[in-house]
Amino acid sequence: MRANHGVTVSSLYRPALFAVWLLTFPLIVAAQDVPAVSSTAASIDMGSMPGMSMPAAVARVAAPAVIPRASKKPVAKPAGPPKNMHGMEHAAMEAPTSSDNMQGMNHAAMPEMGHGSMPGMSHSAQPMTGMTMAPMQGGRPPPDTRSPDYSDGLGHVSAHGSGMHDNGPLGMLLIDRLEAFHAHDGNGQSWEVEGWYGDDEDKLWLRSEGERSGGKLEDGQVEVLWNRTVTTFWSTQLGVRHDFGRGPQRNWAAFGVQGLAPYWFELEATGYVGPSGHTAARLRADYELLFTQRLILQPEVEINIYGQSDPARSIGSGLSDAQLGLRLRYEIRREFAPYAGVVWTRRFGASADYARDGHAAVFEQQWVAGLRIWF
Repeated sequence: MRANHGVTVSSLYRPALFAVWLLTFPLIVAAQDVPAVSSTAASIDMGSMPGMSMPAAVARVAAPAVIPRASKKPVAKPAGPPKNMHGMEHAAMEAPTSSDNMQGMNHAAMPEMGHGSMPGMSHSAQPMTGMTMAPMQGGRPPPDTRSPDYSDGLGHVSAHGSGMHDNGPLGMLLIDRLEAFHAHDGNGQSWEVEGWYGDDEDKLWLRSEGERSGGKLEDGQVEVLWNRTVTTFWSTQLGVRHDFGRGPQRNWAAFGVQGLAPYWFELEATGYVGPSGHTAARLRADYELLFTQRLILQPEVEINIYGQSDPARSIGSGLSDAQLGLRLRYEIRREFAPYAGVVWTRRFGASADYARDGHAAVFEQQWVAGLRIWF
């Protein structure tokens, strides 16, 4: 009996489960078609927005699919709902993070949204009325804006040293060499002075040099020249020269040029014409080599040439003598600088013969020390 009853219950249990499954299957299918209702998803009344209409073909929007969080960055939500959108419940709508998350939406069926259909938003250009722009330049200033000469009615005030004259007369006196020397034959003193007064174009130029040895004046020269500027760095000179000292005095007419050559070389070339057909020429060049702004080495070269011999003054024709000097000075002030150096002098031709006859050195070396002063 127990075995037969067990067989009967088992055979009835399986058909009953199959019948229950058939009855509940339509309900399960219907439940899957209905979207889940939550507080963040609600129907949007698109008809309440002016200028926007939703076709009937778009009935529902499927819930966005879940995608991995690592593939998309979160998009910040707007701080507040946009204005002028009536009838839209923003609290119930959550914007998707990407267009890829919106499945089932028919974008082609949605009409194009224009800014003109949204009240309060107009991007059309509007003319600016009531605003005029004056020209930036041109025209005449109002009367009494300023005086024609920009003086604002203030006259010229005469004050000493306040005027600026571009071509006013100026002057300078330079004692380039005021020195004592020591040589093999004895000691002595020498000088070289020049000064000028005038404007940028014309100057009165004075120049003097000489040497004293053994308590007697050996040689001296004074030149008075008119200096005329011809270019920015060059000028011509015309004047007279007077020689004095040992022997008879001589007078010369002088003419030449002087100026600043490239690389800052000071050059001077002067020709002389004397009585009885005597002629002479002098070439001089010097340069200032700055070790510092105050320590300066000044090399100088001088060459003297004569057309005729003058035995009374121990001068031979041709190349008479050449002199090379090196003087190192320190400018305590620009106007006052002590110096020390050495000078080599070489006589040539008949001038060397006159030196030998007078028991003087043909080649002479002098150690010098002195002052350089200018005013």
